[in-house]
Amino acid sequence: MTEKGSVQTKEKGLTAKDFQSDQEVRWCPGCGDYAILSAVTGIFPKIGVPRENIVVVSGIGCSSRFPYYTNTFGFHGIHGRAPAIATGLKTMRPELSVWVVTGDGDGLSIGGNHLIHAMRRNTDLKILLFNNRIYGLTKGQASPTSEMGKRTASSPSGTYERPFNSLSLVLGAEATFVARSVDVYRAHLQEVLMRATEHKGTAFIEIYQNCNIFNDGAFEDVTTPTVRDDRNLLLRHGQPLIFGKETRKGIRRNPETGVLEVVELGNGVSEKDLVVHDERRPDPDLAFELSRLDWPLFPTPIGVFRAVSAPTSEDLVWKQVRDAQKARPNAGFESLLHRGDRWRITGDGTVEQL
Repeated sequence: MTEKGSVQTKEKGLTAKDFQSDQEVRWCPGCGDYAILSAVTGIFPKIGVPRENIVVVSGIGCSSRFPYYTNTFGFHGIHGRAPAIATGLKTMRPELSVWVVTGDGDGLSIGGNHLIHAMRRNTDLKILLFNNRIYGLTKGQASPTSEMGKRTASSPSGTYERPFNSLSLVLGAEATFVARSVDVYRAHLQEVLMRATEHKGTAFIEIYQNCNIFNDGAFEDVTTPTVRDDRNLLLRHGQPLIFGKETRKGIRRNPETGVLEVVELGNGVSEKDLVVHDERRPDPDLAFELSRLDWPLFPTPIGVFRAVSAPTSEDLVWKQVRDAQKARPNAGFESLLHRGDRWRITGDGTVEQL
């Protein structure tokens, strides 16, 4: 995000419409992807980066049509490989703002290995994982986040596999920025997206997204307007974990067991007894605990779980390049080929160093 880019964007006066392509958006009517696309194109004019410096990379799935629908550079990759492609691009062109759009199937099944290594490397990518707990594009098979016992086209007797908790997974891989939002929470989603753009390093955002054809209402227990105040826990750095329509409930650490529990404020329990959210905590232990909370035993947390600073892989790579150039200013490709660690097998089978 350069000063030059900020000036250029401001001078052009770009709006969300400028980041929408001329392609017909073809998702199923009512799909949550429409809301996410609107939120993303809505924040692009605000991040201070010209369109030619924004790249959207995707894999395979309904979500992966994103590059066609954004008026930026884009790359529609192969199944699960979007983080690998994006890592290579960001490494060679660190000035670009690189966004990865993936789904729970694409990102956590065949692409799971690429995803966790993106977190480990801390490449400066913005990774949006649309989680609808189903394979949508291929017509309703169980995905890595489908709940146990779910009957689908691929699990007619109910899936027997435990689902991934995507936030726990990336926190275990030491992700430096981890957040969750919901497709229909537009203001909150845009707030989280803006926070991600301000973070230098891998920013992972899980977005609860409704597939109204193959898994309609997957998150209605926590997102329905009449209940969501009591079933969502909005995370705010430095603030106690309070929730509920009347803000009379909270999360504290049980004095005897040390585990998190829901309490009612009053009757000897006050805000000072509650856990205070610390997204900047160096160790991801609290963020991991929060990632395990879910309805009906707990409210479902949304917001930023973790946001810490660490060197990015592209910065470390280019530092090595500069250090090597400084140490050997006249070194070229030929010198690498003839640096003395070549070997030859002779006619009698012995090996000698050249």
